[in-house]
Order: sequence, then C-alpha cells, then structure tokens
Amino acid sequence: MEVLPYLDSVLISLSLFLMLGYHANLWHSFKTKPLHTSIGIDALRRKFWFQGIKEGDDKKGMLAVQSLRNTLMATILTAQIAILITLAMGALMNNAYKGSHIFNSAIFGSQSGRIFALKYGSASIFLLVSFFCSSVALGFLTDANFMVNACGDDQFSYRAHTQSIFERGFTLAFIGNRSLCMSFPMLLWMFGPLPVALASVALVWGLYELDFAGKSTRRESNLVSVGN
Repeated sequence: MEVLPYLDSVLISLSLFLMLGYHANLWHSFKTKPLHTSIGIDALRRKFWFQGIKEGDDKKGMLAVQSLRNTLMATILTAQIAILITLAMGALMNNAYKGSHIFNSAIFGSQSGRIFALKYGSASIFLLVSFFCSSVALGFLTDANFMVNACGDDQFSYRAHTQSIFERGFTLAFIGNRSLCMSFPMLLWMFGPLPVALASVALVWGLYELDFAGKSTRRESNLVSVGN
C-alpha cells in the first residue's frame, strides 16, 4: 500500500518514456535504415512517384492532386478531432473537478488540484501539438499541389523545392497523427495511472506492428529501389 501514492509519478513517467522513446527509435531507424520502416518505404515510393510526374503534363498534375486528396482529408480529420477534444476538455474540466471525489481511491492516483490540472494539461499539450502540426501540414500539401501543377516552363521549374515542400507536408501530418495517438493514453489519466500505462503499452505494440516492415516488404522495396 505504500507504493500507491507514487503510482502517478512512476507509471506516468514510464508511460511517457515508453511512447517518446519508441518514436525516437523510430525516427533513428528512419534516418539510418529507412527500408526497415514503413514511413521510410512510403517516402521512397513517394520520391519515385514524384520523379515520374512530368512537368507541364496536365494529366499527371491532375492525378497528383487526386492522389493527395486522401492525405489532405486525413490531415483535416486529425486537426478537427484534436481541436474538438481540446474544446470539450476545457468545457468539462470544471464539472469533472467537482466530481473528482468519486475517484477517491488510492488506485486512481492523486486527486489534488495540481495533479488534476496536470492530467488535463498533459493531454491538451499533445492535442494542441497535433492540431498545430496538422494545420501546418495542410498548408505545405496545398502549396505542393499548386506547385506540381504550376511547373510548366523550365524557368519556373523547381522540382527539388517542390519535393521538399511535399515531404515536409507528409512529415508534419505524420507528427500530428502520432501526437493525437499519444494523447489518448493521457486522457485516461483521470481514471488513474494504471490505465495510462496499459494503454501506452498497447499503443506502442500496435504502432510497432504498423511502423516496422516485415522481411517480404523490405525485399520488395529493395527491388523497387534497385529497379529505379
């Protein structure tokens, strides 16, 4: 029973370290061994796809805009979910604090005013980062759409710059999506630190299956890179 008062500080710290450490390892793997990660393989395929777009080709330009439509819609959805949850948390925070006496057991962690504000503040930080990154990603992707179709004459052709804008948009959209995912375990903190720890482990396990490619996928990507 002496351990229960320290559940918040121990389990929340471990949960944050697990989620942030996983994404730091993912970013390191993406930079050093891109073909071992799904985002690295997607970036490689986008590079070859972008190089296949001929400047001034209206059909190819229209195809590029249509191909980016799903990414734009997903990024807009991420930004909407993030800001709606943030607004809902702000509206419900006062009533939730008044009803915090319901969770007066030690298993639910501390219910003091500072810890209660920290519970909602930590989740709000992840949500606001998600909204900001998704909003900026929309600007980059929209500019990339325009620049792909605007490439006509050689003097207005900046393929390297257009591709960098293109990749920045996808990178920021990815960061916004992952920030939203990491906010969900933090939202469970009001029910105690134990759900946060369990949700963090489940999240990292699920993302690992999604982010790191299998041997067959790596072999296929190697063949594509060699062929191009």
